[in-house]
Amino acid sequence: MKEIIIRDKSFEFALRIVKLYKYLTLDKKEYVLSKQILKSGTSIGANVEEAAGGVSKKDFINKLSIAYKEARETHYWLKLLSGSGYITNKMFDSLEKDCEELKKILYTIIHKTGNS
Repeated sequence: MKEIIIRDKSFEFALRIVKLYKYLTLDKKEYVLSKQILKSGTSIGANVEEAAGGVSKKDFINKLSIAYKEARETHYWLKLLSGSGYITNKMFDSLEKDCEELKKILYTIIHKTGNS
């Protein structure tokens, strides 16, 4: 069940990141940090999708581990965007909440799968 939830949540998060990228580039004229968060934030879902097609348990865990690392990286870029004033506290809080949720779900799946 968590595998289905993580696929949906990571896709929805990627859509939010794409919208953030558009906002940062069009409204804030920010092109470096926005590209970084676009790559890491959309990579979470892409790696979850790859994990779903994994050919082995090891492959599945490996892809989800990459997704987890991308979520951690995305969290870093969110903090940097917030700290530098490119996004508001409200935007940061909302995106950070979703990012933290993704990290927790991914961590749980990885550790439960690895221990089964």
